[in-house]
Amino acid sequence: MSLLFTLAAFAVTLGILIVIHEYGHYCVARRCGVRVLRFSVGFGKPLLTRKFSPDGTEWVLAAFPLGGYVKMLDEREGPVAPADLPYTFNSQSIYRRSAIVLAGPAANLLLAVVLYWFLFVYGIHGIKPILGEVPLATPAASASFQRGDTITRIGDEPTATWQDVRWVLVQHAVQKGVVEIETRNEHGEMALHRLDLGGLAAGDLENDFLGKLGLTRFQPDLPAKIGKLLPGGVAAKAGLMVGDEIMSVNQRPLKYWENLVQWVRLSPGQPLMLAIKRGDGYFQVELTPAAVKENGPSTVGKIGASPMVDPNLFEKLVIEVRYPVHKAFVQALWKTWDTGLFSLKMLGRMVTGQVSWKNISGPITIADYAGQSAHLGWVPYISFLALISISLGVLNLLPIPLLDGGHLMYYMVEMVKGSPVSEKTMEIGQQVGIAILLTLMLFAFYNDINRLLVG
Repeated sequence: MSLLFTLAAFAVTLGILIVIHEYGHYCVARRCGVRVLRFSVGFGKPLLTRKFSPDGTEWVLAAFPLGGYVKMLDEREGPVAPADLPYTFNSQSIYRRSAIVLAGPAANLLLAVVLYWFLFVYGIHGIKPILGEVPLATPAASASFQRGDTITRIGDEPTATWQDVRWVLVQHAVQKGVVEIETRNEHGEMALHRLDLGGLAAGDLENDFLGKLGLTRFQPDLPAKIGKLLPGGVAAKAGLMVGDEIMSVNQRPLKYWENLVQWVRLSPGQPLMLAIKRGDGYFQVELTPAAVKENGPSTVGKIGASPMVDPNLFEKLVIEVRYPVHKAFVQALWKTWDTGLFSLKMLGRMVTGQVSWKNISGPITIADYAGQSAHLGWVPYISFLALISISLGVLNLLPIPLLDGGHLMYYMVEMVKGSPVSEKTMEIGQQVGIAILLTLMLFAFYNDINRLLVG
């Protein structure tokens, strides 16, 4: 995936989220009779400016794209002609000012509802939550899970896909404790398991916490036959071809592709002797798996080959989740509410130290995810866009000065005391807000850079 493609996907993501957020402020401000002077996507020097009437809104595309703003007529920002006083923001009632401020985050949450609604009507494909091998000495093994079990429910939540399993379990994982999981085996028999999540550490949620629990995804037994080669990879350079079948490694018989993967991963930089069947002929090839860092300091071997897959085999593992229009809307509302509430809970647990601050992502990681989701197709990209829109809406509702939630906090104080917050208090709040946001940005950039360095 090219850097240009990633940057383009990131730019589209930012553009949509910023425009929707600021357009929420703009629409409600206009409805309340407030004059909007400028609608800016980005900060800093204007690159493109349009004004469609002499006293209309100035539409601006600015140089620094990480944000935007709507500038309204306001006596606190400069002198206003007496005839224009009714159109100023500061002259509006506290309820109208609150509605204007709240409209930005609300627009982001509404966007998420619309996107999820569309996806639930259109249909989302996912992998059925069928368990693979359950490693010994894991919580899943202690809870008597078996290979081939299908997870049908976690707590009170039904689970149709692995994405559902991960989402529901991560919510239980931050609370730790024991969760009840219902499964159906290959014979259709139902069983209940009690999975202990207490062994998960604060930093486990950013990695493969399902693997640590012993919940692995089912992989069908594929023959050790090459289906695709990475150009310039170790296998291609060794002369292997699509259709070659690996019969043995270091004179050890080989039956399934997974066995080959285990050999290769455990042998970075070490030569392996492969016995190959090509058509009716047999020959041997020696190759040395490349050493590749994975999940931080650990190093595994890779040869740049993938198995030959029968499409019919995997069709049985895929499920399509789809709802009628009215049920899809209810599901979209619930999904948005559930995701937003969970985001708040995660932030609270970060503050108390129950969840690692490594879970905070910055623009580099978001750009990477934007590129990856767009590369996978428009359905994953829309799902990613909905998730980021919820995050932006929730973040802006936090009671931090400079954010929309900070302004709402001032208005609540104003309602209680009967008069606006003093200029001095707002100046102090502004400094506190800048400090908090800079700290969050530093954490986010540190996590981004750390993820780049450790892969």
